[in-house]
Amino acid sequence: MTPARRHWIASGVVVAIAVAGVLTALYAWRLPPFDSAVQKTEDAYVRGNVTVVAPKVDGYVAEVAVKDFERVDAGQVLARLDDRNYRDRLDQARANLHVQEANLANLERTRRTREAGVASAAAQIAGALAQGANAQAQLERTTADMRRVDKLVLDGSLSQRERDQALAALRQAEAAVRQAEAAHLQARASHAASEQELLAVAFDRRALLGAVEAARAAVHLAEFDLDNTLVRAPRDGRVGEVGVRLGQYVAPGTQLMAVVPAQVWVIANFKERQMARMAAGQAASLRVDALDGARITGHVERISPATGSEFSVIKPDNATGNFTKVPQRLLVRIAIDLGQPLAERLRPGMSVLAAVDTASAGIAPAPLP
Repeated sequence: MTPARRHWIASGVVVAIAVAGVLTALYAWRLPPFDSAVQKTEDAYVRGNVTVVAPKVDGYVAEVAVKDFERVDAGQVLARLDDRNYRDRLDQARANLHVQEANLANLERTRRTREAGVASAAAQIAGALAQGANAQAQLERTTADMRRVDKLVLDGSLSQRERDQALAALRQAEAAVRQAEAAHLQARASHAASEQELLAVAFDRRALLGAVEAARAAVHLAEFDLDNTLVRAPRDGRVGEVGVRLGQYVAPGTQLMAVVPAQVWVIANFKERQMARMAAGQAASLRVDALDGARITGHVERISPATGSEFSVIKPDNATGNFTKVPQRLLVRIAIDLGQPLAERLRPGMSVLAAVDTASAGIAPAPLP
């Protein structure tokens, strides 16, 4: 083979290698002519509303009613705390409520007695007024009689004895008027005292009504605490690993176990350059590692309003002279299409290879409020 021919062959090999390298780079970066409407990411995971179950009251665990990974229904008892002290508190609260209600009933009887006393005093005032009016009339009559008697005694028509009888009747009428006035003052004083007693009863009644309401609220609170000694499932699902043990002391907020609902979705992290044509409603394809790469279909449900770095506790500080651009990622929530048997085997935390067909018909997202 001549040197010229070998040179041309070597040059062709180098050019072929260079072209292959360029094509490989274009394919790897999804640049023309290898760009595709399907955007893929391996940074995707199955998610679900995992609910941590914790007690609302403290106490010692008397029963653990479920086992690891068991299916439960909403409201089903998961664990029971020792409730003896809570039952005693409820009995004490009910007893206090009965005492306060009895006090209020006694006060009601006292109030009726005081009202009767006020009515009786008012009747006494009316009687005293009537008695006073009668005594005043008698006094006026005897006074007029006395004036006539004095004239008749002077001209000898009546004896001194008859005059003395008329004078005695006048004095008796005057005494009756004074007695009626005293009775009227006493009746008014009795009426004022009865009204004050009734007013005091009214104040005591308001205080006792407050005490009854407070005792009734204490009963409700004790009933609530007693009911909370039964730790119930907040929703349908499966129990995770049961961390609580029989006889363990737990306090409000202590994590006992978790309940995992059946509904799951996928959160996929796409690079920002992949988001140009992505929208809600576009078809998605999911391949799950735990299912031997089985394919599950879904669709884009929502797109995060900000990149993942914006939700981090420590924000990145790029205000430096040696800044390097780092592609950011946006979270995309992908809903699982219904009617797929394999979807029932998805569990939160599983790794997923997600692909979204941005050429499929999307639904424009609703405007933000």
